[in-house]
Amino acid sequence: MPENSHDLLSRLVGHNLPEGDSPWDTLAASAPAHEPADDEALASADDPALEQMLQRIQRIAGTDAADPGADAPEQTEPTGPTEAAADMEEFTPVEPQTLREAGLTESEVEALILKFLLSRGDASGHVIADQLNLSFVPVNEVLHRLKAERLLVFRDSAPMNDYIYQLTDVGRERGRRYMQTCTYFGSAPVTLGDYIDSVRAQTLERQRPSANDLQRAFSDLLVRPSMLKRLGPAVNSGRGLFLFGPPGNGKTSIAERVTRCFGQYIWIPRALSIDGEIMRLYDPSHHEDAPLKRGEGLLDTSRIDRRWVRIRRPTIVVGGELTMDSLEVKLNTTTGINEAPVQMKSNCGTLVIDDFGRQRMSIDELLNRWIVPLEKRYDFLNLASGKMIQVPFDQLIIFSTNLEPRDLVDDAFLRRFPYKIEIADPTEDDFRELFRMMCPLLGFAHSEEGVDYLIETHYRAVNRPFRCCQPRDLLLQVRNHCLYHKQPLELKPDHFDFAVDNYFAVM
Repeated sequence: MPENSHDLLSRLVGHNLPEGDSPWDTLAASAPAHEPADDEALASADDPALEQMLQRIQRIAGTDAADPGADAPEQTEPTGPTEAAADMEEFTPVEPQTLREAGLTESEVEALILKFLLSRGDASGHVIADQLNLSFVPVNEVLHRLKAERLLVFRDSAPMNDYIYQLTDVGRERGRRYMQTCTYFGSAPVTLGDYIDSVRAQTLERQRPSANDLQRAFSDLLVRPSMLKRLGPAVNSGRGLFLFGPPGNGKTSIAERVTRCFGQYIWIPRALSIDGEIMRLYDPSHHEDAPLKRGEGLLDTSRIDRRWVRIRRPTIVVGGELTMDSLEVKLNTTTGINEAPVQMKSNCGTLVIDDFGRQRMSIDELLNRWIVPLEKRYDFLNLASGKMIQVPFDQLIIFSTNLEPRDLVDDAFLRRFPYKIEIADPTEDDFRELFRMMCPLLGFAHSEEGVDYLIETHYRAVNRPFRCCQPRDLLLQVRNHCLYHKQPLELKPDHFDFAVDNYFAVM
């Protein structure tokens, strides 16, 4: 028997104890022989990785030190925000723990589950919860109810106290009836009220871009300081503006970069539930995913509602293809799924109406449709069921046109756009600077003599105006000509003659 065992037994029977002391009290008050003293334990903690992990756990748990009376250790971490903290926005959707918190009914979840299993065949409870982007606990409760109602059966067991579920004949029949109404069985939808609250929390009107933000947003373009001074207040208003001027001077490029002046990311729901109808809001063709980076620690404290997706602030550009149908809720009669209109998809971002005045719909139709939303900052949409809903109209709308605004709209509409900015032709110095910027990007060594020949021969001699897009377009012509003839990329006069003959053939 080990030596410490004999010592333990002797203390329990009361050997060598003062009179009146209890053996049990004495044993409880003594330190175990197999554990080091406190000083020895602290001295043995020489593993930096372990110490760093313990400190991280203490910070997450909100504790300072094991001994409240001990002096606080010196802070060695940087005082600025960490990368994980910088990724978190002011609005962050938190994962609901019950269906009531999610704004869902058991019938809605039941329909999604049955339609998913009708398409999939069988799946475990955790796979079903992942498909619906809900936590496992409330989904598991619905699964057990469906099992009790004999709509589902256990086909097999699964890890983590789970089962493989399969539809019964009754379950398949009910799933088909659900499919006839709506074929959607993706992420569980978010309520319209929660979406409205999210837009209010992430609105552009709360953003205040500074001069530095504008310089950063337009750093890859040649924009005059005087132009930035005019753009700044317009962008800061979060309302809208007219960009007009001759074609080819970068109106669309400027409009597409305005969104960069604001906060980078927002959260939007994948789908909305409106009185039992499903409306799809997230559109991969217009929205760019920006998922959160996973934490480097062992504990993941971010319980994000997976029904929402984190995207970059949207910049949606529509041109001549814009029709009245694009501004209304569209119901796919085959699938029974509603598609959100383009202005709703651009909420908290920028909507660019490019080539304004050349749309397939008349200008009066577009202006009459938006004259109230532009003033009130909310819109009314009609669903296929006949119900009318009110939704936010919260985006920076930019009308870009090469036509005279007064020839397009009346004063009543122009009043709702207090900022009307003309994008004028570049000066000769700007034109030369554009060549200096574009030459290295396209593989050319800049030649001042070649640019002088181009300006003297093909611009001043024929009184041709400069355009911001022409340096890039002419260099592309020269580049393709040189590559075809297997010649070095050089700004020679004959190369420019060839490019000008092609580019300005009918201009």
